[in-house]
Amino acid sequence: MTTERSVDLPGVYGEHVFSDRVMRERLPKNTYKAVCQAMDEGKALGRGVADVVANAMKDWAIEKGATHYCHWFQPMTGMTAEKHDSFISPTADGRVMMEFSGKELNQGEPDASSFPSGGLRATFEARGYTAWDCTSPVFVKSDGANTSLFIPSAFCSYNGEALDKKTPLLRSMDALNKQALRVLRVLGNTTTNRVMATLGAEQEYFLIDKRFVEGRLDLKVAGRTLFGAPPPKGQEMDDHYFGTLDERVASFMSELNNALWKLGISAKTQHNEVAPGQYELAPVFATVNVATDDNQITMQAMQKIALRHEFVCLLHEKPFAGVNGSGKHNNWSPDTDDGIGLLRPGDTPHENMQFLVFLFAVIRAVDKYASLLRATVATPGNDHRLGANEAPPAIVSIFLGDQLTEIYEQIAAGGAPTSETRGELTLGVSSLPPLPMDSTDRNRTSPFAFTGSKFEFRMVGSTQSTAGPSFVLNTIVAESLSEIADGLEGQEDVSAAVQSILQRYANEHKRIIFNGDNYSSDWAEEAARRGLPNITNTVDSLATVIAPENVAVLSKHGVLSKGELEARQEILFENYSMVIGIEGRTALQMAKREILPVAAEYTGKLARSVASVREAGVESAAHRDMLAEACELVGSLREGIGKLEAAVAAVEGTEHAKEKAVACRDLIVPAMTTVRESVDALEEIVDASSWPLPSYADMLFTR
Repeated sequence: MTTERSVDLPGVYGEHVFSDRVMRERLPKNTYKAVCQAMDEGKALGRGVADVVANAMKDWAIEKGATHYCHWFQPMTGMTAEKHDSFISPTADGRVMMEFSGKELNQGEPDASSFPSGGLRATFEARGYTAWDCTSPVFVKSDGANTSLFIPSAFCSYNGEALDKKTPLLRSMDALNKQALRVLRVLGNTTTNRVMATLGAEQEYFLIDKRFVEGRLDLKVAGRTLFGAPPPKGQEMDDHYFGTLDERVASFMSELNNALWKLGISAKTQHNEVAPGQYELAPVFATVNVATDDNQITMQAMQKIALRHEFVCLLHEKPFAGVNGSGKHNNWSPDTDDGIGLLRPGDTPHENMQFLVFLFAVIRAVDKYASLLRATVATPGNDHRLGANEAPPAIVSIFLGDQLTEIYEQIAAGGAPTSETRGELTLGVSSLPPLPMDSTDRNRTSPFAFTGSKFEFRMVGSTQSTAGPSFVLNTIVAESLSEIADGLEGQEDVSAAVQSILQRYANEHKRIIFNGDNYSSDWAEEAARRGLPNITNTVDSLATVIAPENVAVLSKHGVLSKGELEARQEILFENYSMVIGIEGRTALQMAKREILPVAAEYTGKLARSVASVREAGVESAAHRDMLAEACELVGSLREGIGKLEAAVAAVEGTEHAKEKAVACRDLIVPAMTTVRESVDALEEIVDASSWPLPSYADMLFTR
């Protein structure tokens, strides 16, 4: 096991990043200023400046041990991709020079044919381009003995269509900035030059002893358990949450933190989560594209470092049935380049016009485009997670808390003359200080909750890139701000115009505000009366992606064209079918080759036991009942296997992406459930020594 101890954290933080400090040291002043301007304005570097920057990057990377560089991008696979090229350039005398040009920095040319394109590219059309995102830091990373310079990049087709997750995210950031500045200017702000969406993504994950994963095909192939009887103890004691860290887990966390800190990723908070074997890491906020890159690096580092501690890191949304699933709580807010948090209410939020305008812009956006926002978290894994064990339901609603709800209702009625004072919380113990109260409580069941100075989007799944939910949120809020700016620009009395707009929005969007228990069956009924969509599965959710209003808003702000959006829907349908297909085939192989033979052998042992007892002259009803129960379950399992085989075969013959996804949902998923019911029942009666799979109790409680 490898462990690292950070002695000089400020000294090592960001040491593998071509940071602002490194650029100041290594770039000529004019070049450094040009780079800063390009980053601040979101523009590409000119060729001459790029050449100087590339040479400095190359020298710095070589000093760090790098021999290669790679454009690191995020195709629609949901993973990251990288193509490594060495710095070497042959010379006439048979030797090599180490070179890296501005052209090579700015643009790469990977093969695009094997990445999902949703029909935008034919298989034989191989050319694609990567383009350096200069607003996200370049870094050096080692994988084994290989060290490369990693260049965060966007990825597009030969014709310029977005084939990745970063391109629409960057486009949405521009859209949000443009519309937010319009609103700020009309409200009298003349100092802000840029508005940036910021994000803090809390990452949940499980750590399971490697030896148990090696004994389970489902975990190795599908990332979750397809079978498993519930353990005698789960999370009902709440004794794991925020509990004392196990030494082995703490050692893993220490090495993970050091690795992330060296890459300039501000890992801040770590703790035991609700389920046994579950943990969480939370970073400090960063601009949304940098936060998205950082989260991808974090997930990769978790999985790689876990292996060095003889763990496997499971990022699946629901690796174990019946216990807490894993999400990625996206804490989102718009901030300005001069330090203004646009969702900070201040001491008197009812008088903070700027805050109220941006708050209502978000509320309007979430209500108008709830189905699109729901679709950004529609994945096969999230289908198992949403709606139970600390995960929000599929109904999109907003939690504001008592203070802001009071203001909201006053605005709906025509004004907001007051706001509830929060004051201090006294604990009745003289040695404990009074605690300042936040403007809101927390609602762990809410999918979209205001938490003091930001909104927390809790529906995002733990395996997901934060890019999709973020670019949609950026875009729909930009649309609300665009409408507000249209209504305010040219008005003589801006305050009166703001009050009129906010009152209208408050009355139009009351239905989306809900501060209660989102798990309650009463809420599902109430949400239906309010007309809120309740889309409970991925296939139905993805079907809403290309609704006219969604195409209109994304195309209006230049984030995705209709063709690009249709392609993404196709890719997501295909991904759903592939995931369910893999799970179905894995369940079949395990049931037929591992579980059924053991169950059959167990019934044989019981039959021999019944016969032996009878030969001894005793009729034992208990023995006969045990045999009958086992035989019935084996029969049910065999029947279930047959139905699952038929379902998998039927789906294989379906070609259209949406129809195939529907068939997977309607045929394979219920057939898998039937097989699981029989398997889990057998696990509870078959000899523990004979059962072929590590149990839930072993996996969740062994450290």
